[in-house]
Amino acid sequence: MLHPTSGCADARSAADPCSRCDLLVGLDGVHVEHVDRRDGLLIVTVSTPAAPTGCPLCGVVAIGRGRRRRVLHDVPGVTRVRIVWRQRVWRCGDVGCAKKTFVEQLPSLVARRGSLTRRAVDWAIGQLRREHATIEGLRRQLGTSWKTVWRAVEPELVRLAADESRFENVTTLGVDEHIWHHVDHRKRGPKELTGMVDLSRDSTGKTRARLLDLVPGRSGKAYASWLSERGEAFRQNVKVAALDPFAGYKTAIDDTLEDAVAVLDAFHVVKLGTAAVDEVRRRVQQDTLGHRGRKGDPLYGIQTILRAGAENLTDKQRTRLAAAIEADPAHDEVFVAWQCAQQLRSAYHAKDLTEGRRIAERVVDTFHTCPIPEIARLGRTLRRWRSAFLAYFTTSRANNGGTEAINGIIELHRRLARGYRNRENYRLRMLLTAGGLTP
Repeated sequence: MLHPTSGCADARSAADPCSRCDLLVGLDGVHVEHVDRRDGLLIVTVSTPAAPTGCPLCGVVAIGRGRRRRVLHDVPGVTRVRIVWRQRVWRCGDVGCAKKTFVEQLPSLVARRGSLTRRAVDWAIGQLRREHATIEGLRRQLGTSWKTVWRAVEPELVRLAADESRFENVTTLGVDEHIWHHVDHRKRGPKELTGMVDLSRDSTGKTRARLLDLVPGRSGKAYASWLSERGEAFRQNVKVAALDPFAGYKTAIDDTLEDAVAVLDAFHVVKLGTAAVDEVRRRVQQDTLGHRGRKGDPLYGIQTILRAGAENLTDKQRTRLAAAIEADPAHDEVFVAWQCAQQLRSAYHAKDLTEGRRIAERVVDTFHTCPIPEIARLGRTLRRWRSAFLAYFTTSRANNGGTEAINGIIELHRRLARGYRNRENYRLRMLLTAGGLTP
């Protein structure tokens, strides 16, 4: 068994390693020579078994030149762990070889010139991916510097991001933008990034969204360029493209995804209806009272009720709504606008897609003729987006909800890290945490 100060009681010599210690430490390719606890650290001394070694340049059997101690940071437990690797130094046996001396390498233990063990790197990536960890938090646990942790993790993330297999089998694609910094764009570049999300459904019909990429800018050109880079096979495989009502993204889809059906996101369509009701309420408020809503004003008191679904209102809220509308004949306009928004919302809540499409078609055909200007404007918007609006009902309710969920994960990790300075580091971190590096 292990002893915290005297090392391994079962190990009789370096040539007779303790198999029980090797199993406990779990490091492949080395055996444990000594285990010690001091200064709040668990220090494990290891070395590789003796074996003939050839020169990496000429292949001639090398001559041993002793060892050097190399300290590595390992996965922390109750205390921090240090692996002291007694690394062999060799000299080439060929006097004419340019290699002269070299040291042994053990990729299963640590990367060349690395200071974190391979399993510590894997542990750090797992913490970043699943446990909402930050580089600063991992640095604190490992007892090293921020740069040391990131330099160990970054190459693995770059390798995974370059793997084109993660773009395979994408049949439903979502797109949205977000702000990644709030600094002068001349210092860090564009504030907006366009994010592409895989919204494909699995064998059970569930959408398991994952971030595919982040590119600078919020424009149809940025989206179209990314789609062009993915290749013809990727574009032909995409059958549904969900988006918010932004013409730039719609143009990119029409130009580059000829076989895909563009679907307008349900959340944003309902949001447009709610915004129209709010605009009507504010206009009527100004027309009737000549000022913005104040405490005690009938319409001001029901502003939150007007944003709710009719089926969610309590009896008390319905009474308050009726009282506010009856307070002035001019308030009827607000009530009509609210009913229009509820009709739009009911299209998405219909259990039968055929019925939902019937309601949606009625909305598109009638709203633009409404005498209330805000509702008429909403109707004209929906008429322009008619095909994408109605496509929701022919694509088994395809929507951009998964993309919004990914944006939520991105916002969470940006706050945890207190912001980012380097866009490429930001991209790699968000691809990792949002599942983009998993095929």
